[in-house]
Amino acid sequence: MNYNSGEQFVDKLYNNLINEEEVKKEIKKSDNKISSREDMLKAYFDRLEKAHDITSDRKLELLKLFYYDKYTIKKLPEDYVELQKRIAKERGYGDIDVTEFMKNETLEELKKEQKISLDSWLNYLTSKDAMYPMWFKYYAFQGMVRIGKFDKKKGDFTKRTDSTVTPFIEINPEILGQMYNILSKAINKKELTEQEEQALSNGESFKKLYKYFLVGNYKENENKEEIKGVWIKYEQGNNYKELWESLQGKNTGWCTAGEETCKVQVQNGDFYVYYTYDKEGKPTNPRIAIRMDGKNIIGEIRGIDSNQNLEAEMLPILNEKLNEFSDKDKYLKKEHDMSLLTKIDKKVQNKEELNKEELRFLYEIDNKIEGFGWQKDPRVEQIMEKRNIKKDFLIIFEMKEEEIGTSISDFDTKDLKVYIGEYLKCDDKNRDKFKNLIYVKNADFSSLASAAGLNNLQNIGGSADFRSLGSAEGLENLQNIGGVADFRSLASAAGLNNLQNIGGAADFSSLTSAKGLNNLQNIGGSAYFSSLASAEGLNNLQEIGGNANFRSLVSAEGLNNLQKIGDDANFLSLVSTEGLNKNLVINGNAYFSNKITIDEILESGITIKGNIYIGNQMVDKDDIKQKTL
Repeated sequence: MNYNSGEQFVDKLYNNLINEEEVKKEIKKSDNKISSREDMLKAYFDRLEKAHDITSDRKLELLKLFYYDKYTIKKLPEDYVELQKRIAKERGYGDIDVTEFMKNETLEELKKEQKISLDSWLNYLTSKDAMYPMWFKYYAFQGMVRIGKFDKKKGDFTKRTDSTVTPFIEINPEILGQMYNILSKAINKKELTEQEEQALSNGESFKKLYKYFLVGNYKENENKEEIKGVWIKYEQGNNYKELWESLQGKNTGWCTAGEETCKVQVQNGDFYVYYTYDKEGKPTNPRIAIRMDGKNIIGEIRGIDSNQNLEAEMLPILNEKLNEFSDKDKYLKKEHDMSLLTKIDKKVQNKEELNKEELRFLYEIDNKIEGFGWQKDPRVEQIMEKRNIKKDFLIIFEMKEEEIGTSISDFDTKDLKVYIGEYLKCDDKNRDKFKNLIYVKNADFSSLASAAGLNNLQNIGGSADFRSLGSAEGLENLQNIGGVADFRSLASAAGLNNLQNIGGAADFSSLTSAKGLNNLQNIGGSAYFSSLASAEGLNNLQEIGGNANFRSLVSAEGLNNLQKIGDDANFLSLVSTEGLNKNLVINGNAYFSNKITIDEILESGITIKGNIYIGNQMVDKDDIKQKTL
């Protein structure tokens, strides 16, 4: 390969990318000084990097909408319609007249499937797990959206068009890790192994490299029924080769199987792998991975089941191992959830009845189901597809059938306590209809200035838009919100004293006091507390899944139980780190005021995976390294 950089490689591979109109527009917006083709390429990929730096759930949603519009199926091919008509006839339905309405319904269903498959790529490539430069992410994503399903008979991928009906190919982080390793070595003129030379000899395109690893270099994990094995610890440092070599050809799906990724991960912390015995009695089959951040903090846990979740039989083995780690508690819930989900899955397969507690768990009434993969365990959706939702909710809430509504018109004739139908809009004109509701799946309360009349509401299954609410009085029984919680106008949290969990982002940007949120434990997305001067009242908050905006916070007292911030943390007004949990992990960048020194941050014990900024000035990483030696 005769390229000086990854950007140059992608430029040539995609037929002079730099001349594309879309690229030219982005370059014009760049702040970089453009004096050469290399500068143009760098400017473009810098722009892409910023555009895909996910700082909020809302930004990710907008990004997905952009890609849905650009890449999902646009029109239903006639040959597909004819195929469905033929299948229907062969199954005894006779000659079916496919109306335009039916075509549109089918098209929407196909789009839905493609969106789900596209989500897996977008979720992964914008996550902290994907430790790749932007040129490789572009190469992988653009390659993926150009190919259709894999034809086993021909041994090749079909070509994707705007009328391709199949979902996008399943993402395999392990294969991506292998591909990046080979390409980066070749571009940087490093020596390749014979196998790597063989892989590149078939072609440099994404399609050819992905196909090479998919069909020619992978096999199923042998002796998978064996669960006995040993844990092997790989110490933090530069000696990553042994770990990397142990994962080759094992089809784990872990990006650690890529040499460059493996190198970075071992440099950043210890790494534990549980290997089960092969047919020769040797521990060679990797089944569980525990990646550490440093020596004492668990970074992530992965298995080899779908979406890197753990196999059910591996859970007891992991549970025993977790007793060795000080921060095991947050992983015990995941272990509990996966064990219970496995039990439920088996009961459903055996056509056994589920009890009330199992159904509350399945429908995430009280908490979100958490697994060890980077996506939600697919078994949840598979089980739900087989369920009679209305019947299940009758059991969950122990009520009469006429107290559960499935359509908005049900409010006209019934006194509902549970609503599981289409999106519900509550306003001043109809709020009286909702006075007895204890559960609603999806609701819009955006026009309400007062929560009066919602005193019985305990759970909101999806998002909760209370953007106009000035007071939370009336929501005293609200315990859980499954999605985004918008309380942007709320001046006081009084009335939310029973709120425990928010599954998505939480906007409390006008809140000046957190008193009243004393039971809030988890926020699944980003948290906006930008006007909060004191954290008193947040003593039980343990985790924030996205960004944490505490830009006005002067004292951290009250955040003593906060253990994780999933992305960036804004503490620009903080005068001391005192009050922050010593085991706090910030997965993104951390912003502090210039009243706090780097020494104080390091002595606080908190872990910051991104950059550290003091007074908006980034601290040199070499300086940090020197102080920690």
